[in-house]
This record gives sequence, structure tokens and C-alpha cells, in this order.
Amino acid sequence: MKIALINENSQAAKNAMIYGALRKVADKHGFEVFNYGMYSAEDEAQLTYVQNGILACVLLNSGAADYVITGCGTGEGAMLACNSFPGVICGHVTDPLDAYTFAQINDGNAISINFALKSGWGAELNLEYIFEKLFAEESGQGYPRERAVPEQRNKRILDEVRKVTYVQDVPAILKNLDRDLVKGALSGEHFLEYFDANATDEAIKDCVHELLG
Repeated sequence: MKIALINENSQAAKNAMIYGALRKVADKHGFEVFNYGMYSAEDEAQLTYVQNGILACVLLNSGAADYVITGCGTGEGAMLACNSFPGVICGHVTDPLDAYTFAQINDGNAISINFALKSGWGAELNLEYIFEKLFAEESGQGYPRERAVPEQRNKRILDEVRKVTYVQDVPAILKNLDRDLVKGALSGEHFLEYFDANATDEAIKDCVHELLG
């Protein structure tokens, strides 16, 4: 599994801590982690939580990432931004129970964490436990297990609904958004390095390179 970590500007100073906790868990599973930043509050490429959603959309739909870990101060803005795009199902996660139940019941491909809240002593442990429960088992198995059949049926229904409500393809969306907003989302220090090495959707790859000029 290829996991992308995305931080926005208000919580950029915590990137190293979040990355460390994520790597600690991902390494045990043999997952790859790609840190798309922001890496510090002083980064030249500044991301807003809206741009987190744009970047998550590009990475997931292009095949550059299989899962996105993101967030903001409360986690709400990044979650809403991610869910504004096709191909992204993002849950709001504050603790390990949220992570486990989202993975098992909703079977999404992104989470948004409230990095400014509960961020004092032990914050890195809470993050580590969140990631442990998020990836503890194959997702989508249901919780509790006796609820698996209706929960899996509801997930399939949701997927079909989203096919109708998200009618534009990703290149069209990117080209119809404000160009500077999109370019800012895709201008991180290592974006092209990681994206070009992992993306498999040629139409999205071509669109990204066209937009970045």
C-alpha cells in the first residue's frame, strides 16, 4: 500500500511527529509512506486545507497513492475538502476507535485528523494508536461483525450514489478550478518526484504537467 501524508499550513510544524508515528506503523505492514508536506511552517509551498483536498484527489485518482492521511486544526475542513472530490472517501478521525470503525464500516481511502486538538503530552502516542487501528485488519469487514452484511451493502449503495453525484472527471475538475489554487496544491518540494514515480493514470498525469507548465 502507498500512503500519502499531507499537512496544511496551520499544523505544518507537526509534520515530523506525524510522519514518525505513521512510519512506525506502516513499516510493520510493509507499506510505503510518501510525505508530501508541508514539512514546516516556513515551507515555500503553503497548503490550505482546501488544497489538501485537491492534492488528495489527484493522488488517489491517479494511482499515486492508495490511502491519504491528512488533517488540519480541527480535522473538519480537510475532511470536507477531501469529500468534495470524486474518488475520495474521507473520515474524520480523533482517536483509535474512530479509525477502526471508519475502516471497518465505511471502508474509505482517506482520514482527516484534528491535529490542533488533544495535541499536548502523548499526542504522538494517540497518532500511533490511530494508525495501528486504522490498518489493523483488512478494511470493510464490518463492525460488529454481525452487522457486516448490511454495512457492506450500504457501502456499495454509497459508491453507486457517488458515481451519479460526482459527474466530472478529475482532469476536467482541475482545469475548471482556479489555476493558482491548483498549482499551489501541487507545488510541494517533492510532489513531482513522488507523483511521477507512482501515478498510473496517464490522463491525470498529462493534466498535472500541463497545469504546472
